[in-house]
Amino acid sequence: MSMGVLAMKPTPMSDAAGLLGPVLALDIGGTKLATAIVTPDGTHHGLMIEPTRREEGPDAVLRRLFDLGKSSIKAAGIAPAAVGISCGGPLDATAGVLVCPPHLPGWIDIPICALTEREYGVPTVLENDATAAALAEFRFGAGVGAENLIYLTISTGIGGGVVIGSQLYRGATGNGGELGHITVRPGGRHCVSCKRRGCLEAYCSGTQIAARATEAVTEAKEAGRPTTLADISPLTAADVSQAAAAGDALAAEVWQETVVLLGQALTDLVNVFEPDVAVLGGGVTRSGAMLLEPIAKIVRETGMGREAKVVRLELATLGDVVGVIGAAAIAWDRLGVA
Repeated sequence: MSMGVLAMKPTPMSDAAGLLGPVLALDIGGTKLATAIVTPDGTHHGLMIEPTRREEGPDAVLRRLFDLGKSSIKAAGIAPAAVGISCGGPLDATAGVLVCPPHLPGWIDIPICALTEREYGVPTVLENDATAAALAEFRFGAGVGAENLIYLTISTGIGGGVVIGSQLYRGATGNGGELGHITVRPGGRHCVSCKRRGCLEAYCSGTQIAARATEAVTEAKEAGRPTTLADISPLTAADVSQAAAAGDALAAEVWQETVVLLGQALTDLVNVFEPDVAVLGGGVTRSGAMLLEPIAKIVRETGMGREAKVVRLELATLGDVVGVIGAAAIAWDRLGVA
């Protein structure tokens, strides 16, 4: 570990109850960094995006992130009253520390909020990216008007968030809502994130849809079974959904297993939380109705009680800016914005 920005010790989040005003949102992903000024109506200004280049290590990435944030402030012409940070966990939201996010190798116990407060001189809060996205969709996206919401993001991994009685659910230590790690196949595929076997992410994340399809193609070649997927390398989840839609039998089998497992998992979540709306986001949902319709059918047909029949299933509406909108929403939520 260098003695640069990482040398600071973790400090508690600043007390700024009653904050009103624009937020500088910092979204830290494994592949991209995004920053913007977000105003309380949910509008973003001065959006900046660049590759994370995580191989450079935390010192260099944080320096570029902070500079990118300053570029957003300059482009927007709006001074922030606070900073909100969205990042994958594990993290300690109360202390403002990134504990050991697997999508950022080498980022161990990074006091991100203390570093950010020193950089910008305003209160800073940190939240899990999927939890932040859930609040963003609740306040400004597909969940507007609901009181109870489940959000599931299906992307490189699978994350989630829950809103109960219009309040974001965080759990005892702030890491609640790990909806992607409920077990769907006991003893099944190994999950690199949670280290268990058979969780939803191990089957239905974009990464694992592609992995399952690749394995199926290898078996098909050995059996002399034709598939258009054999001509694509490396495979992606989008390749699988497109080939399935075009009538490729092997791709259809992989896709069918995906929607069945997602549908069963979502049915369990609907049974537990009885939400007004369940929102699906993330890159895999770009397949649209091909994903949503069979999942909705499973929930309606297998869910318990009236709520399973009437719960709204929606695709997320905030798209690629959900991370920055979520980071800002968390800042308003935690710092007392009405």
